[in-house]
Amino acid sequence: MIKIRTRTLTSELLLLLAAFIWGTTFVAQRTGMDHLGPFTYNGCRFGLGGLSLLAFQILRNRNRPPNRDGTARKNLVVAGLWVGLALFAGATFQQMGLVTTTAGKGGFITGLYVVLIPIIGLFLGHRISLSIWIGAALAVAGLYFLCITDEIKIERGDGFVLIGTLFWAIHVLLVGHFARRVETFSLAMIQLFVCSACSFVCAFGWETLTLSGIAAAVIPILYGGILSAGVAFSIQIFGQRTCPAAPAAIIMSMETVFAALAGWIVLGEQLSARNLIGCTLMLAGMLVVQLFHPSVETTGEMHPC
Repeated sequence: MIKIRTRTLTSELLLLLAAFIWGTTFVAQRTGMDHLGPFTYNGCRFGLGGLSLLAFQILRNRNRPPNRDGTARKNLVVAGLWVGLALFAGATFQQMGLVTTTAGKGGFITGLYVVLIPIIGLFLGHRISLSIWIGAALAVAGLYFLCITDEIKIERGDGFVLIGTLFWAIHVLLVGHFARRVETFSLAMIQLFVCSACSFVCAFGWETLTLSGIAAAVIPILYGGILSAGVAFSIQIFGQRTCPAAPAAIIMSMETVFAALAGWIVLGEQLSARNLIGCTLMLAGMLVVQLFHPSVETTGEMHPC
């Protein structure tokens, strides 16, 4: 019998909103890269995202007593470092791979994290429901139709993208682990600052930073920083507090669908019948997880993914 998990529906809608923001951010990223290198762009946007959350945090805590729990602060910083490093590693290896592989293959390989997460979960002792495997298979099939248009040829960059995919999977799992143990808003902020700092270190080493380039890309930086980094990554952490990592990954993989739709609407890119089949398969995968994944118990204990 189909069971709608109303207790986690809000979390899943938040994750879908995050996927929408990330998908539409591809348009901003493409225009931003006309003026900046990838590390500089990531450093600026993740730094701006962290600053926007910091400003909101200051306003939110204006009338609150300071947290004097040293252990809680230490746990928060450690969690932020781990999550931020995983985020940076995923983005970096993906970018290294895209130098020698196609964007289509890069997007497909990156999307394989929807399969890696339940596989890693098995080694961590999680129970993976049949609906997760079916949803993941449909999502991967949809990614193939959306991203792969030419014959498959293994390039050196594919290995780098695959390593990056492993770190994206680790990032989702880490967020799911820490989101229930530390203050989620602060966790989102710290991970953005960590990723920004690491990106700027790489930018100073391999790219040329110019104020004119940053000024020319200010609109993409604002969109990618405030919405994609500040808002979407915060939404992800809040959503994963009550949504297990495996179904969360399938929902967030809809980012690829939203990216294709945004490219069609904003940039005038064509959507072929093959692309539409891919979108339909990915939507079907998400619906399978939503409709058939075991429900959450009324006690509030979450069914393990």
